[in-house]
Amino acid sequence: MACTGSNVLADRLSESRSTSRDILWTVSFSLLTAVLAQIRIPLPYSPVPLTGQTFGVLLSGAVLGMRRGFASQVLYLAAGAAGLPVFAGGGAGVAHLLGPTGGYLWAFPVAAGLLGRLVELGASRRVWTLALALFSADLLILISGTVWLRSLIRVPLQDQWRLGFFPFLAGDIVKIALLGLSLPRLLRRTHTSTA
Repeated sequence: MACTGSNVLADRLSESRSTSRDILWTVSFSLLTAVLAQIRIPLPYSPVPLTGQTFGVLLSGAVLGMRRGFASQVLYLAAGAAGLPVFAGGGAGVAHLLGPTGGYLWAFPVAAGLLGRLVELGASRRVWTLALALFSADLLILISGTVWLRSLIRVPLQDQWRLGFFPFLAGDIVKIALLGLSLPRLLRRTHTSTA
């Protein structure tokens, strides 16, 4: 029987919770993040491109909950560090974790875990509470990446925000809107179809 009382979509879509299902969800969302990372738009004024990665991170936390969302992003980073071409533009290796995008990448598991926990606590039941949870997780990624970028390339304080934060806000707002509008509806549908 599916977990209809859960606020986590993955729990509602499964007949029952098991270790093998949790592993399958975790691996699937790690792969999804890798696929979305290949959507890459270089920015002429920043060493950090626009990518679809953060959508994968937010989706993993929102759909999987805290532990599986966190684990999916740890697996994603481990795969990239091990040499699999999962980072933006097919990048791989530890150098990506230490380069200009490192601060964003390191924040992925924490952001997915934070969002997942907020979803478990009920943030996914309403559009506005989910939007705030999504924004919080996204803000964590952006601030971590911006601070890392400033320490790495030593730019003035006002330039750090221009290079690492503001260029990504519009795209991230679209990602937040997509998830924020769709997930509560999906949860309501799974509740009525499994009840």
